[in-house]
Amino acid sequence: MTAWAGPLLLLLCCSWNQPQTFVAATTDPNDVSVLNALFTSLNSPGQLRGWQVNGGDPCGASWQGITCSASSVTAIKLPSLGLSGNLAYNMNTMESLVELDMSQNNLGGGQNIQYNLPNKKLERLNLAGNQFAGNVPYSISTMPKLKYLNLNHNQLQGNMTDIFSNLPSLSTLDLSFNSLTGDLPQSFTSLSSLKTLYLQNNQFTGSINVLANLPLNNLNVANNRFTGWIPNELKKINSLQTDGNSWSTGPAPPPPPFTAPPPSHNRRKSPGRQSNGSGSSSDSGGNSGLRAGAIAGIIIALLVIGSVVAFFLIKRKRKSAREEHVEQRQPFNSLISCPSNEVKDMKPIQEPMKIEVEPLPSPATVSLKPPPKIERNQSFDDDNDFANKHVPKKNNAASVNAIIYSVADLQMATDSFNVDNLVGEGTFGRIYRAQFNDGKVLAVKKLNSTSLSNQSSDNFFDLVSNISKLHHPNLNELVGYCMEHGQHLLVYDFHRNGSLHDILHLPDDYSKPLSWNSRVKIALGSARALE
Repeated sequence: MTAWAGPLLLLLCCSWNQPQTFVAATTDPNDVSVLNALFTSLNSPGQLRGWQVNGGDPCGASWQGITCSASSVTAIKLPSLGLSGNLAYNMNTMESLVELDMSQNNLGGGQNIQYNLPNKKLERLNLAGNQFAGNVPYSISTMPKLKYLNLNHNQLQGNMTDIFSNLPSLSTLDLSFNSLTGDLPQSFTSLSSLKTLYLQNNQFTGSINVLANLPLNNLNVANNRFTGWIPNELKKINSLQTDGNSWSTGPAPPPPPFTAPPPSHNRRKSPGRQSNGSGSSSDSGGNSGLRAGAIAGIIIALLVIGSVVAFFLIKRKRKSAREEHVEQRQPFNSLISCPSNEVKDMKPIQEPMKIEVEPLPSPATVSLKPPPKIERNQSFDDDNDFANKHVPKKNNAASVNAIIYSVADLQMATDSFNVDNLVGEGTFGRIYRAQFNDGKVLAVKKLNSTSLSNQSSDNFFDLVSNISKLHHPNLNELVGYCMEHGQHLLVYDFHRNGSLHDILHLPDDYSKPLSWNSRVKIALGSARALE
C-alpha cells in the first residue's frame, strides 16, 4: 500500500494546482453542418485555417473568417483569398447569419448564384468580383432585413425580375459591371431606403423613371442603353453619372395614339409633367402647360375616335363584299385533299366571322393541322387578320392535349405565387406548389419574360404544343398551361419526394441514403430521357 500511495498523493497534489480545461463544442450543430458543406463546396482550400470537412467547433476554435455570438455563427468574411467552387447548398438554414462576404474570389465558375442563400437575418451580402453567371437570384426577395447588396464584376445576364418589393431596409445596391439587360423592374419604386445605386456598365434599356422618387444620394447609370429623359428629381443628386446612354434632349412629346391611357385627365397631366422634365417652367407655367396638354389631348382623342370609326366602317364593307364573293367560290375543294363524301359534309362558309367562335366541322379540323400553310390563308381573300390569327389558333388549340388554366385559378392555387410555395428556380423560371380546391396538388412553372423571344404568345404555344407531344417514362409530362394577360405558365404533376438534388444532398431523419443500384438506375433513366 505504501509502495504506491506516495506517488499517487504527489500526482494528486500536482494536478490540483494545474488549471482545469474542458473541451466542449460551443457552436450550433446546424451551423457546423453548413460550414462543413461550404468547405467542401469551396474544394477544401488549405488557406482556410481551422476549417474541417466534418465536425469541428468554428466558434470555440476560431475558424478563419467566422464570427460568432454565443453559439451561433453571425458572420462569414472570406474576401480576397483566391477561393473557387460555389456556395453551400444549405446556407438558408443559418438562421443567425447577419453578414456574408465572399467577394474578390473566383467563385461560381460560370454557374448561377446558389439559390438557398441565408435570408432571415442577413443584412449584408457581398459576392462582388467573382465569376457568377445567370440572373440575380430570386431568394434575395426573401431577405427583409437586407441593407447592403453587392454583386458587381460578375457575369450576371438577362432581364431582372420584380424581386425588390420586400426590401424596405436596402440602402446600397451595386449591380455594376455585369451584362444585365431589359428595363429596370417596377419593384425598384419600393426601395424606400435606397441611398446608393450603381448600375453602370450593363445593357439596361428603357427609361429610369422608376428611380425618380427614391431618396438617392449616389447614382451611376453610365454606359448602358437607357433612353428617354432624366427626371428632374434625379438631377438634384450630388453624385450623378449618366454618360454613355442615349438620352433625349428636346421637350418630351405627348403620348402617341393607341398607347396613351384612355382617361382624359391622364392625357392632360402627362404633357405638363414631361415639359417640366425638359427644363421649362414647372410651377409658374403650370396653367399654360395644362392648357396645351388639354388641347393636345382633345386632338388625340378626336383622331383616335375617327380612326376607330373609319376602321369599323371599312371592315364592315369588306365583310359584306367578302360574303358575296365567298358564296361563289369553293376554296376548300382545291386546297383540302379530302374524299368527295367528306367534302359534301362540310358546311358552306356563308358567315366567315362565325369561325372565330365556332369550331370547324370535323373534316376541316382533321385536314388543317398546325402549323397552317400559306395557301390556306390565301383562300380567305385578302383579310390577313382573319386568316392568319383566328383560324390557326382554333386548330392549334384542338391539337394540344393539355388543360387550359386561367391565371386566376393558378393564383388561388399558389396563394398568389407566394414565396412559401416556391419549390425551385431554374434558368427559364420559378416553380411553385399549387393546391386546388379538389385537393389535387400540381407544380406550376412561371416562365421568365426572357425565356420567350419578344414574349410572343405564338412562340409559347409552339412550346406547349411540342412539350405536349413528349411521352416517356422518364419525362414529366405536361398537364396544362396558361397564356392569359401576358403570363406564360406550364403545369406539371407535383412530385412530393422532391428533386434528385434534394434526395442526394438534403437527407432528413426519416430518409435513407440512395443505394448504389438506385443511383445507377437514375443515371440510366436520365440518359434514356435525354436520348
